[in-house]
Amino acid sequence: MTVTRRSALGLSGMDPGTYEPHPAHCAGRSYRETNCYADVLIELIHSRGHEPLAAFGFIARTDWEGDQFTYFKPPVADLERLFGIDVHEMLPHRSIPEHIREQLALGRTVLVEIDAYYLPDTAGTSYHRDHLKTTIAPDLIDEEREELRYFHNGGLWELSGEDYRGAFRQLPHFTEDVMLPFIELVRFDAGPALDGPALRDAAGELLAGHYRRRPARNPFASWSERLPRDLERLSGSDVAAFHEYAFVTVRMVGSAFELFADHLEWLLGDRGAEAARHFRAITEQSMAVSFRIARRRPFDVAEALRPMIEGYERGMDALGGQLGEWS
Repeated sequence: MTVTRRSALGLSGMDPGTYEPHPAHCAGRSYRETNCYADVLIELIHSRGHEPLAAFGFIARTDWEGDQFTYFKPPVADLERLFGIDVHEMLPHRSIPEHIREQLALGRTVLVEIDAYYLPDTAGTSYHRDHLKTTIAPDLIDEEREELRYFHNGGLWELSGEDYRGAFRQLPHFTEDVMLPFIELVRFDAGPALDGPALRDAAGELLAGHYRRRPARNPFASWSERLPRDLERLSGSDVAAFHEYAFVTVRMVGSAFELFADHLEWLLGDRGAEAARHFRAITEQSMAVSFRIARRRPFDVAEALRPMIEGYERGMDALGGQLGEWS
C-alpha cells in the first residue's frame, strides 16, 4: 500500500501521467479495448508486475450464446492459480467511497460498476454524453479533495470534483431509491504469484483444460444461422441498435480472438504461430463484417462468415497439436 498524502489512500503509487499501459492496450491493435471487465483486469495485473496474457487461455471456450458471443472475463480460479488473486462479490452497506477507502487501507481494491458519463477517460464517447455502465478498479481515493485514481479500459486515470460526486451518486438530483452498484472485492493474498517457467506451465495446463471444453460446434457456424434474422431486425433500427448489437457480436468476438492469439504467442512462441495466425484472421474479418452490418442491409452471410468459420476450425486444429505436454 502507498499513502501519497495524509488524506489519500492509494494502492500502486503510480501516476496516470506516466503510467505505461500493457501492450494489449497500445496503438496498432485491431481492438485497443475489449470489454471493461477484461480490460481493467489486464491493467490491474500489469500494474503489479505480472503478465496478464497468461490468464486468457479460457477464450478457447468462447461460444455463440444464442443471441451474442460469450462475454469473456478471466475465471476466478485461473486468477488465483496464476497470480494469487481472489475476486469475489462483496455487499455494500456503506457509501462506495467508504468501502473503497477501507479496502485500499488493507492493500486490496474493488471492481465497482460506475456510470461512464462521469469518467474523463471516455471523452469523445460517453463522457458527459451517455449514461453507460462500466467497471473500474480504484487505485487511490481522497475523500476530502474528492479525487479518485482508477484503472479503466486501457490505462490509469483520475477524476475529481463534480465527476467524483456524480460517479458516487452524490449530486443533488440523485435520489435514494437507486440500488447500490455491484461490487467485487479483489484480494492479492490468495497464494503466490507465479512467474517464469512456473507461470507458463500453469497457463499451459489451464489452456489445455479450456481447450477440452471448447464448444462442440463451431460458434461462427451457429451465428451464421442467426445473423440473417438479426439483420432483418436491424434494418429498421437506428444507429444505437447497431452499436449495441456490434458490441456483443463482432466486437466481442474480434477482440477476444485477438487476445487469444496474443496468449498463444506468449505461451507457445513459434509453436503457436500457426494457430495465432488463424485466430487473427477471425479478428480481421470481424472488422469487415462490422462494416457490412453497419449498413443495416442484407448481405451474403455465408460468404462473409466463411473466413471466420474456417479460421476457427483451422486455428483449433493447429492448437490441438501443440498441447501434448499439458494434455
